Amino acid sequence: MEKLSGLSHLFMTIFLHNFSTFMVIPAITDVTMSALCPGRDQCSLAIYLTGFQQAIIGLGTLVTMPLIGNMSDKYGRKVLLTVPMSLMIVPSAILAYGRTRNFFYAYYVARTLIAMLSEGSVHCLALAYVADNVPESRRASTFGILTGIASSAFVCGNLSTRFLSTPSTFQVSASVAIAALVYMRLFLQDSIIDEQLTTPILTYKGIGKGKGKAIEQLTTPILTYKGSGKGKANAGCCANEIPSKDVRVFKSAPSLEDMLCLLKSSVTLSQAAVVAFFYSLAEVGLHASLMYYLKAQFHFSKDQFADLMVISGIAGTVSQLVIMPILTPALGETRLLAVGLFFTCVHVFLYSIAWTFWVPYVAAMFSILFVFSHPCMRSIVSKQVGSCEQGKAQGCISGISSFANVISPLVFSPLTALFLSEGAPFPFPGFSIMCVGFASVRAFTLWFVSTEQQPKLNLFYNELPVISSKRPVI
Repeated sequence: MEKLSGLSHLFMTIFLHNFSTFMVIPAITDVTMSALCPGRDQCSLAIYLTGFQQAIIGLGTLVTMPLIGNMSDKYGRKVLLTVPMSLMIVPSAILAYGRTRNFFYAYYVARTLIAMLSEGSVHCLALAYVADNVPESRRASTFGILTGIASSAFVCGNLSTRFLSTPSTFQVSASVAIAALVYMRLFLQDSIIDEQLTTPILTYKGIGKGKGKAIEQLTTPILTYKGSGKGKANAGCCANEIPSKDVRVFKSAPSLEDMLCLLKSSVTLSQAAVVAFFYSLAEVGLHASLMYYLKAQFHFSKDQFADLMVISGIAGTVSQLVIMPILTPALGETRLLAVGLFFTCVHVFLYSIAWTFWVPYVAAMFSILFVFSHPCMRSIVSKQVGSCEQGKAQGCISGISSFANVISPLVFSPLTALFLSEGAPFPFPGFSIMCVGFASVRAFTLWFVSTEQQPKLNLFYNELPVISSKRPVI
């Protein structure tokens, strides 16, 4: 754990940011219902507005996430972290001042516009920062620790919400968001600036503490073909020769063709992208529907939502900080991702058939196993690209997830509103959540089948000839 001390400022920044973000989640459903449908436990308008907001946010992040990831490779992670962390203060500050209908609509508009730019970007940039400074052999466990830090912030934020009033919740959230921004600007050291990579924070064995090998300059090709199934490049997308320093390696805004080229550079990367799409489709669909479902079915309020999230967060934190570092070397990221996806299916289906109020609490405890999915997926992605394009790769996967964020609310929010209303085709309030479960099953089966076929695909790619491209390196 001593070797992780170099990432301590990043961990603290992520903790404070996520504490601020997560602590408002249990309260926002009650605020929305009170503003739009006072005194009611079911409100189709609230469900539709929430779904529309998530779809618009997903549409915005679909464009901005690859851009932010790619720009961070050039201008540095710290500069790009400053923008979303500054903007995310505004929505909480609005509800800290007032929660009437007019203030709610002001929050709704501000949250939508700001999240189109910044939703998920802090975590994406943090993953790229870790990849800059941690060797491949330790990335999966370090990604797990990073997600565990976020989960611990999730627990602390929701636990504090349990004992705070609604006005105090938003006031504390805005204050902690400001503290996170100030801390990051004062203490976090950048890892990439002016197209140069700094020395890794985490050094390899045999090198003295605090000293590390210089990382390869960004004048090497972004995509290099190594002739292995795990290859980090597609020969059809880039030249086989090292470009001169005069070639501009990065563009500020990667095109769709650039993203497709990156995905085609590795079979594993393209498979992970498809799995990330269906996983995000299920994840966003569950979050869009679950709290309204629980409020209508079991009359949950802010305190019950907080309890549920604390249970899930504690299980996830213990898993990622204790269990995952032990299991990753033994099983590997590929098998651990399959385990996480399987238990994602189990916990979603359990929510959908909940027959009494305590069943959601049992489902939340499966967080101890399904939390493996995200860090394992990101670690697998990071190993498919070179050190100079970590931001681009993580931004690409986040952009694909954002595309799922657009589709998911448009599909599942109307289903949720329909089956929670009195005009439901048949009495099954959890039907929309069961449909979410089918999306998670698709993610699991795709990954399971791809891992079975991987040895054959690797053999095929090893036999491919190296083809030079006349196109300049992007």
